[in-house]
Formats: sequence, C-alpha cells, structure tokens
Amino acid sequence: MSATIQSFEPATGALLWEAAPSDLATQIRLVERSWPAWAAMPSTYRIETMRRFTNGVRAAEDVLADLIARETGRPLWHTRQEVTEIRERVDKAVHAYSERTGQRKLEGALGTRSALRHKPHGVMAVVTPHVLPARIPVDHIVPALLAGNGVLFKPSEKAPATGEMLVRLLHEAGVIEDLVQCVIGGPEAAKALIMDDAVNGVLFTGSSRSGMAIAASCATRPGKLLALEMGGNNPLIAWDTADIASAAALIVQSAFTASGQHCLSSRRLIVSATVRDPLVDEVKRMADRLIIDHPHADITPFMGPVADMDAADSLTGSFVHLMSNGGRPLKHMQRPFNDLPFVTPGIIDVTAMTERADIEHFGPLLQIVTVSSFDEAIAEANNTRFGLGATLIGGSPEQYDRFWSASRAGIVNWNRPSFTLAPNAPLGGVGRSGNHRPGGYYTADFCAYPVASAEIEQPRATIGIGLKPLEIIADR
Repeated sequence: MSATIQSFEPATGALLWEAAPSDLATQIRLVERSWPAWAAMPSTYRIETMRRFTNGVRAAEDVLADLIARETGRPLWHTRQEVTEIRERVDKAVHAYSERTGQRKLEGALGTRSALRHKPHGVMAVVTPHVLPARIPVDHIVPALLAGNGVLFKPSEKAPATGEMLVRLLHEAGVIEDLVQCVIGGPEAAKALIMDDAVNGVLFTGSSRSGMAIAASCATRPGKLLALEMGGNNPLIAWDTADIASAAALIVQSAFTASGQHCLSSRRLIVSATVRDPLVDEVKRMADRLIIDHPHADITPFMGPVADMDAADSLTGSFVHLMSNGGRPLKHMQRPFNDLPFVTPGIIDVTAMTERADIEHFGPLLQIVTVSSFDEAIAEANNTRFGLGATLIGGSPEQYDRFWSASRAGIVNWNRPSFTLAPNAPLGGVGRSGNHRPGGYYTADFCAYPVASAEIEQPRATIGIGLKPLEIIADR
C-alpha cells in the first residue's frame, strides 16, 4: 500500500491532515462516465450550482481561511482576502462563460443561418501549487464546470486539506459527486493523471520546470489541451519619483507579500542611479520592520514561513551563492527558527555580477541592479527567458508608455503592486511563463472548444456546372 499523504503546518510543524492516496483509475472512470450528463444540463443549472457554491464558501469563510492559514503558514488577513477573492472569481467566471463562449446565430437568406457554439472537452485535469491553494483551483475548476466538463483536481501535496474542502463545498452545492474528484497523491499521481488517455485537457499552475516537463510529455498528443500558467523572474523598475516612501512600500509589497511566494512577486529591482540610495535605504528600513510569525500570532504578522524546510534551505543557499559570486548583501536573509521554514527578507545588490542566473527564487529574495538610463532599465527588465509580470514605479506617462510597449510580459503594471490584476483581466505570460493560454478571465476560452455551423432546415442544392448534358446520358 502507498504511503499516507500528510500535510503539516509549516509555521508550527504540527500534523494538520492525512489520508490515503486516491484510487486514480477509479476516479478517472467516475468522471469519464458522469460528465456527459452534466454537459447536457441547461447552462442556467450549471450557473446556479456555482452560485450555491459561492454561498457555501461564504458560510464557511472563517473555517476555510483558518485552514489555508494553517496549511500554508500565511497570515490570516491574507487568507481571508483569498477566500473573498474566491467569491469574486466565481462571479467573473460566470460573466466570462457567457461573454466569451456564448452561442451566436446569424440568419441569412432563404432560411439559411450560421451558428457558433461551444462544446466541453470532457475530462479536465486541474493541477495546482500550494500557493493560493483555494483561489487558483477555483480559477480553473469553476470555468471548467460551467463549460460542462468533469474535473479531476490534483491539489499540491503540500495543501491537500484545502483542496479536499473545496471539493466538499462543490459537492454540497449540488455538483455531482462523481463529476469532481479530488486526487490525493504526490508528483507521481500528478504525472499519471496528466498522461492518462481519458484526460482531454490539463490546466496547470506551477513552476516552469514542471510545466515544461508536462509539455514535453504530451508533445505527441496534440489533441490533449494544455494550459500552462508558470512562474517568472519578474522585474520591477523604480524610476525617478518624489514620493520615496510610497515607492518603497510598493516594492516591499511586491517582493515580500506571501513571503515572496506569489507567481507575480517581484524578484529583481532595477533602480535609477539618481534615486537608488534613498529608495533602497527606505526599502531596507521597511523590510526590517516586517513582523514574521505564525498566522495566529498575537501581533498580526506581515509574513509567515515558506512552504517547507527544503524551500527555506534553497533560498538561503541561493543568497549565499549570490554573495559568493559578486553580490553585495544589503539585508542578510536569516533563519529565525532553525527547526521551522521561516526566512527573513533578503536584499542583495547584484549590479557588479558579470553573470546573473535567470532563475525564479520562489521566496522573499530581492536582487537589485542599478542602471543609469531608462533604456538600460528596460533592457535589463527584458533580460530573462520568463515573461509573466513587469512593473514600473515612478517615471512619467511617456516613460510608462515606452515601458509598456517594450516589456515582454503578460502583466504590466504602473505604480501598483506587481501582483495587482485589473477586473476581468487575463492572467498569463510569455516565454517560460506560459504557453499563450492566459487564465483569469480568459480561462473560459480553453474550457470549451468552438464549433462553427452552416445550417438550413431543409436540404436545397443543385449542381450547375461540370455536368454532362442529360441527352448524352440518355443515348447510352
């Protein structure tokens, strides 16, 4: 028998949840059998079911937010935001379903018409990370269900309890139990799920390494839809501004919220030489004041731990590597609790490094590069194989226009935190950050495929060219 899957609280080390691995083969058969009946339901029924799910999330808000906080280590104020966003995302998914995949008919002459309708793919695999373990799955699962698909949801093995609760809330809202299955297991379960011939599409959010492995494994299966939302080595350019305090606050928020474990967290601060010293000094002062503690601490923390000890070890090792290769530490990354995966924000100036590795350090590690011209700043921002997010703080409207036009990224912000998304916005990137299937509001686009039709109620046709005369045929 396979080992039990266990989830531990990263902030305390306590065992939070455990369960046996799923019987994946059985789950796939259940979803495969049940989705046609769900797809045949009126769209209004599917929409109303998702509305009931929203009501269930609202009723369970405190319990769900507390569970996410315990399972991820993030502060309660941040997990409450996530639960609130779930309700908002369901509303947006309903609008997107109608707007982007609705039915359209155009009447023509003599009773002809053209039509555009959308069909579900069938069985969809949803594979998500431990970061935002409720909101990210909802971003995939709800649009997939609205379109008429069945879902096999594989939450991260670091956040299975949250995933299980989400699926339970969907079932309680009236979603057919066989239709949505929570796959409990590790990386091997995810691999088996993705490769199964019964799975028609894979909706993935996670690291670029894992996403590229999925793409490679499915290269000979062009009929299997892949929507890959991956990470980024996201740049933040800080240019001339009189409001140093606001600029520093935006930088701290962008780099260190959620312990830097957001796919849109800023990894590289590219700063103008004219504001470098006062701005970086203020960023350091703010970072020094950040409270780092467990989610239920008496004094509300800004940050919690990272995912696990391996993640913490990797981050501190990366900081040492940068120092050893020419980086100048401005704020050392530290481990306040040796036996738990807490790390303090690390800030290091890498301007003098001759080679800077294009790596996504998934945590509160901010690299600084000082430049003398705006063109140099844009070139440095684009000096990456990734292309998820890019942010400008300060600068003029003309400079922002140049920045927006030149940036190779799917999300470009100005004087807002790097992870800010506009309402009804897509979420995705280019290069190693995605495969041109942006999620967010655009998830509806790849949860159903378009079917174009030319229609008329009675057959009506003649062939007026290229036929032999009837008398020739009669003579034979």
